Amino acid sequence: QVQLVESGGGLVQPGGSLRLSCAVSGSIFSFNAMGWYRQAPGKQRELVAVITRGGFTNYADSVKGRFTISRENDKNTVYLQMNSLKPEDTAVYYCNARKYYTISNADYWGQGTQVTVSS
Repeated sequence: QVQLVESGGGLVQPGGSLRLSCAVSGSIFSFNAMGWYRQAPGKQRELVAVITRGGFTNYADSVKGRFTISRENDKNTVYLQMNSLKPEDTAVYYCNARKYYTISNADYWGQGTQVTVSS
């Protein structure tokens, strides 16, 4: 089974920065894409950022220019650098790994890490 472990969450003031890490049990190149999602209580889970196997990236409009997704291939680790944090960024952040198949996709999830932005 695939294991994904997030770390790096915590409490930060508005305008501050955090870097989240996602350690993957296998090679990140086994997946078509790696991504970060977030979910606040009572709200829908939303995509924050994604990086494909080929290295292309995409971001939610709400975080463009502030967040950066990257990877360290030798460490099988994906990162999310978060700058200029806002209170509305407060959520549990989940790491996602996806494989594409003909009929449906296969998704794997980490346990999540809490990010709280408050003055």
